[in-house]
Amino acid sequence: MAACALIAYINTTANAQTSAKISGSVLNEAGKPMEFATLSLLRAKDSSIVKGTMADANGKYIFDRIAAGDYIVAATTMGYQKSHSAKFVVGTQAVTVPSLSMQPASQSLKTVSITAAKPLVERKADRLVMNVENSIVATGNSALEVLERAPGVTVDKDDNISLQGKAGVTVMINDKLTYLSSTQLANLLRSTDGSTIQSIELITNPSSKYDAAGNSGIINIKLKKNKQSGFNGSLTAGAGYGLNFRNNSSLNLNVKEGDWNFFGSFSRGDIKRENNMNLRRTVTNNTGTTFFNQYTDFVNQVHFNNYRFGADYNTSKRNVVGFIVSGDHSNGFDTNGNVTNIGPSFDRVDSIQNTPSTIDQSFRNIALNLNDKFDIDTLGQSISVDVDYSKFRNNSKGYYNTDFFLADGTTRYRDPLLIANITPSKITINTQKVDYVKPINKTLKLELGAKFSFVKTDNDLQAKIDSTGSGLVDDAGRTNHFIYDENIKAGYFNLSKEFKTTSVQLGLRAEHTKSKGDLVTTNNVVERSYLNFFPTLFVNQKLGKKHELGLNYSRRIDRPSYEDLNPFIYYLDQFTYSQGNPFLKPQYTNSFELNYTYNKTINLSFNYSHTSDVFTEIILTDTAKKATYQTNLNLNAQDSYSLNLNTPFTFWKWWTGNLTFTGFYNSFKATDLLGGNLNRGRASFFFKTTHNFLLPKEIKAEIVTFYQSNVTYGIYNIKPQYSIDLGFSRSFLSKKLNVKLAVSDVFWMRRNNITANYQTVDLDIRQKRETRIARINLTYNFGNTKIKARNRQTGADDESNRVKSRN
Repeated sequence: MAACALIAYINTTANAQTSAKISGSVLNEAGKPMEFATLSLLRAKDSSIVKGTMADANGKYIFDRIAAGDYIVAATTMGYQKSHSAKFVVGTQAVTVPSLSMQPASQSLKTVSITAAKPLVERKADRLVMNVENSIVATGNSALEVLERAPGVTVDKDDNISLQGKAGVTVMINDKLTYLSSTQLANLLRSTDGSTIQSIELITNPSSKYDAAGNSGIINIKLKKNKQSGFNGSLTAGAGYGLNFRNNSSLNLNVKEGDWNFFGSFSRGDIKRENNMNLRRTVTNNTGTTFFNQYTDFVNQVHFNNYRFGADYNTSKRNVVGFIVSGDHSNGFDTNGNVTNIGPSFDRVDSIQNTPSTIDQSFRNIALNLNDKFDIDTLGQSISVDVDYSKFRNNSKGYYNTDFFLADGTTRYRDPLLIANITPSKITINTQKVDYVKPINKTLKLELGAKFSFVKTDNDLQAKIDSTGSGLVDDAGRTNHFIYDENIKAGYFNLSKEFKTTSVQLGLRAEHTKSKGDLVTTNNVVERSYLNFFPTLFVNQKLGKKHELGLNYSRRIDRPSYEDLNPFIYYLDQFTYSQGNPFLKPQYTNSFELNYTYNKTINLSFNYSHTSDVFTEIILTDTAKKATYQTNLNLNAQDSYSLNLNTPFTFWKWWTGNLTFTGFYNSFKATDLLGGNLNRGRASFFFKTTHNFLLPKEIKAEIVTFYQSNVTYGIYNIKPQYSIDLGFSRSFLSKKLNVKLAVSDVFWMRRNNITANYQTVDLDIRQKRETRIARINLTYNFGNTKIKARNRQTGADDESNRVKSRN
């Protein structure tokens, strides 16, 4: 009620001001309407822009609620010369401006070939944007592989995503959280065709408008949207081969007629990839030291079908309602070979364990969104509402059959052991969100909003075992049923003020979280209820026409993913397993950033953040069982420093590119971790370069290089990584058909090698994925090309980022 009263007061104050309406029309050289021309209202005394709008299909335009004064109207559109009206005076009465006539810019079009492509990387006020649709080497890749090419982004061996050298990033799709954990998010991104991505936005310090999750910031993946009225679309088909064959195809359609806009997309594909890993570890107890040398070959196959369709309807000139239905209908099948040599040294083997496994998975996910946006006036005041419902149904059946052999590899010393993990998982998400924007005057703007999210996960591990050869029976020691409920109520405000050369934005977000984790099998319940406040501050100072300096601060939270809280034990074999931790606490981050921008192109930033109760993936050793297992623990703190540089470069007109460099230092501290005190850190860096070439016959080429130095993360030391990607493209049929050829990791150099040596943990992991893949993609665009359709973003993408699936 208080918010409604505030809005009513602001509206009453605004409506009390003296204002008038300006209208007119725009015509071409033949006297016909110039539909969708861009109109700007300028102050006559200094040509400063007061307001902008767009002509309708009849070439008519309106400026509402204009204060008294002297003005000029300017009209612009592609392929035509700019047109101005004569100066006119606005008082209290409506003003009709004489029709503006626009002339073709034919003299320049006859001699100059104009290319209006966005740069690969561009800096905006609060984010860095990578325009993926302009990248050649991104062709035929999955969304996860495309994400690896974004400035400052790295993806580790387990598909965990880091930004500027720091984990804990939140991934959004079209400004909405996905509510998926790293495991399930990786599955979704791996089954999303990269050709459907328009851009990737990197927001290191988000404003209070965004959910407070993500200690290293937000990565927002923007999907392509149709840009035309009438009927139009695009069709993409591609194929690739590395060690295995893969294919992808997608169809995008848009129909805009009158007040209706219908849109839809469908993508499908088959991906088969290999991943080879060698894990060497030692376990020491009172009986001595045992050496484990484990070789694993993973073969992952995914068949994906993704869809998205919806409609918008303009109920009036100021109000539009719409709906969106999106989903993922995919299947995965893994066949893994796992051989472990066990002995008193790596050179001496006493016994061998052979554990082949098969994992059959299905993903049946659907999301529904209803939305309404009402433009209260033409001054920018608006209110929007989103209601979302999402349902994730993921099922996994994993079978692990272990044979036990003596050193000769043929003689069994005990009966085979068969383990089965049947894990149906259901996740339901309901969110409601409302956002209100009010420009109080020309330099002061207020934003208010509220969001309610309700999430329920239901994970049922039906564990079975056969150790005698008589058939599978229930394994009571591992069978578990875990239900997790979480309700978050949030509200925020942002107040921004523009001065002559300075802009300031102050924000505050409050989130109340209530959660309940219920391990039904053992009646173990963990409940939490807490209220947090998350302030933000952004100051931007223009130091001249080409120099800008910014300072910002934010406080953020990361709640444990639903799977990390799940205390299930997932066995690979008797010496290797993973286990969740229902006692994980949220982690909190205070982040500061100082950034400098030169000429809107060269971007330099320094970031410092302190995270308390940082939860970190840890591999621990059970010395009694000689077992190694993965879990997550809260460490005391993480301090992170980073220096980031992003700049375009031009060697010649035909050779341009972009450089990203990030130097960072991460330190981790923990007391009484495995009986010791952890205090580790390392200075590291990585850089990426993108080289674009314009070759004869309108052929474009692109080369991407990547290098990352040694990195310390918790108890792990990650070895250097490097790769080179190459691509070519050319357009045909008046640029309607585009053909792209690309090879990723041309010299097959990309590897993930990790070591850990802390207290009882002593291990060495060497991993090689199928990274060298040659691809071809064909895209055909058809239909009308006039004005872009509305790209609607819903409110349920924030929570999905924390859902996980298990094999």
